[in-house]
Amino acid sequence: MNSIAPTLPPLRILLAGPRGFCAGVDRAIRIVEEALRRHGAPVYVRHEIVHNRTVVETLEEKGAVFVEELDEVPANAPVVFSAHGVPKSVPAEAQRRKLTYLDATCPLVSKVHREAERHFADGGKESRHILMIGHNGHPEVEGTMGQLPPGAMTLVQNAEEARSVTPPDTNSLAFITQTTLSVDDTAEIVAVLRERFPAIQGPKHEDICYATTNRQSAVKAIAPDADLVLVIGSPNSSNSQRLREVAERAGAPRAILLPRASELDWSVLEGVRTLGITAGASAPETLVDELVAKLRDHYTLTIEERRVTEEDVVFKLPAPLAG
Repeated sequence: MNSIAPTLPPLRILLAGPRGFCAGVDRAIRIVEEALRRHGAPVYVRHEIVHNRTVVETLEEKGAVFVEELDEVPANAPVVFSAHGVPKSVPAEAQRRKLTYLDATCPLVSKVHREAERHFADGGKESRHILMIGHNGHPEVEGTMGQLPPGAMTLVQNAEEARSVTPPDTNSLAFITQTTLSVDDTAEIVAVLRERFPAIQGPKHEDICYATTNRQSAVKAIAPDADLVLVIGSPNSSNSQRLREVAERAGAPRAILLPRASELDWSVLEGVRTLGITAGASAPETLVDELVAKLRDHYTLTIEERRVTEEDVVFKLPAPLAG
């Protein structure tokens, strides 16, 4: 007697596009891989190269050793600085110890560093004070604030802090931002600062990077039609956390951060007919594929991708690796 395979329930999937790796993340990973190819294992990396455990574990299997500070790096060992950027004291210490180092800082983060220096220098004799819009403790913020002397910047994390911040000189003031913030939140903070300090100077071009902006626009395109949005990304990934927040604000009844498919609590899918899926800029597309494959075991899938723009940005490797 022939057995009849059970019919799987239907599930509509809306894929946000763009999603996943950005050019800065791709470049940083290539730097570590090329350093391993040229120097052999181990290659040390100060801080997680990007905020994604799957990426970190894959590089560890190839011979990368992740540390938090340079004093954990042995003499004469090669070391890579993460994509988030580092304070100026870090390469200075590497030079003092005669370490071979490669800087994998995203070029768009480096742009913010140079911007901070330009604002500071343009202030004249007293130097221009800078308000840094960002999240306390994030390595990108620590790296950016570490480009200037202590006290040269004040961190502003939200609109409430923007309303209460008291800079030393309101007539010689500028602002810069972390590259992975919520576009809408940042616009609100900047509006408060401009209202309070009409003379404040801003960046010549938007500090929030193209990839952050594009991924937030893409999740806005799927959120209103989704019963649930899954954002593939690590909890310590700022851009992934912002995608979750943006999804809920854009109309999704619920949005959940999911590091990888094996950690999915299947009960969250009860009653879900349309599932939105995106991935943070530090999450590889393999994690999206892995999730879709798991879902296919439980549902009959209908998949639609909503792509708001195409990305063709590529960043070159640093000069020591370019040849």
